[in-house]
Amino acid sequence: MAGYTFASFYSGAGGMDLGFKEAGFVPIFANDIDPFAIQTLNGLLGVNHGIAADVTSINLPQDLSVDLVIGGPPCQGFSVAGKMDPRDPRSQHVWKFLELVSTLKPKAFVMENVKNLAVNYRWSEMKNALIDGAEMLGYSTKIFLLNASDYEVPQNRERMFLVGIRGGTPLNPIPVTALNRPTVRDALKALPKFGNPGNDGFCTAKITTAQNPVMRKSTYAGMIFNGAGRPMNIDAPAPTLPATMGGNRTPIIDQSIIEGAKSGFVEKYHAHLRAGGDVWEDVPSTLRRITVQEAASIQSFPIGMNWAGSISGRFRQIGNAVPPKLAYHVALSVMKTLEKLPTKGLPEVPDFSMAELKAKTKRTLLLL
Repeated sequence: MAGYTFASFYSGAGGMDLGFKEAGFVPIFANDIDPFAIQTLNGLLGVNHGIAADVTSINLPQDLSVDLVIGGPPCQGFSVAGKMDPRDPRSQHVWKFLELVSTLKPKAFVMENVKNLAVNYRWSEMKNALIDGAEMLGYSTKIFLLNASDYEVPQNRERMFLVGIRGGTPLNPIPVTALNRPTVRDALKALPKFGNPGNDGFCTAKITTAQNPVMRKSTYAGMIFNGAGRPMNIDAPAPTLPATMGGNRTPIIDQSIIEGAKSGFVEKYHAHLRAGGDVWEDVPSTLRRITVQEAASIQSFPIGMNWAGSISGRFRQIGNAVPPKLAYHVALSVMKTLEKLPTKGLPEVPDFSMAELKAKTKRTLLLL
């Protein structure tokens, strides 16, 4: 196995970096605008190469040379949770990522983003323009839409990966748990008991019943409690953990179910509402929001790692992250491709700025 090197941008707390490191890649450089996320990343990887700075004005080391560039540019502009505005400045960071690829000229790149960029018609022009831009730089590309629960992660988190290879063809990451998806219970079992050291990063947002509940057939859908933090079925993969955790968007679980009860308040209350019952005012003390450590375990981060920053900042780092185990399986597919590349004769990578890349692509109607 060759010691292929990589640089990461929009690195966050280092979930993607850790997955690639575990697959055998060697981390050389990382960058994120959040200094606490970089502090978390450096501790997680056991390195000190992460730099906190605005990527649009960062001065890259002059001798920086890597085989691979990875990163997850901001996704808020593409997400269904946002306004999906093509003019959102955050949406333009995907072009900055390609500019960095043009500058560093790696053998391959991996760009992660939300599912919406891959499948929503509103973003089809952007997606196709990115493919054009990458291929203009000399990379053969493929887009993979992956569900983290197929790759050892106890979470139904769907993400897009745009993979580019110089002189080769990207390979599909192989699902390993599609027929036996890990559950929230699996993630919690690995942790100390709730409230003990190592599982005490509490979210203090109070849980109350919604005065105007939005009902769904599923017990774990709809909105029967305040805020957007929905109850989770601990015997199934979690829903996507959002970066807005830390308050009333933090998911809810019933401690009595964890401790062996066959059913709890959520199931009983949902059935009561479905039968036409009135809103209940009180919830039991067994109903609680997940901790920082539980969220991290659901994202497949290592147990016992240190998170920098405030409680809300830690939740944000976790919700923004690429699950390390998902990244690991993407990394394995990239590694297999790189090992088949010829040692010489790879396509040249031209120098293009972000503006030049956008201007030179064929599909620029929504972009300029």
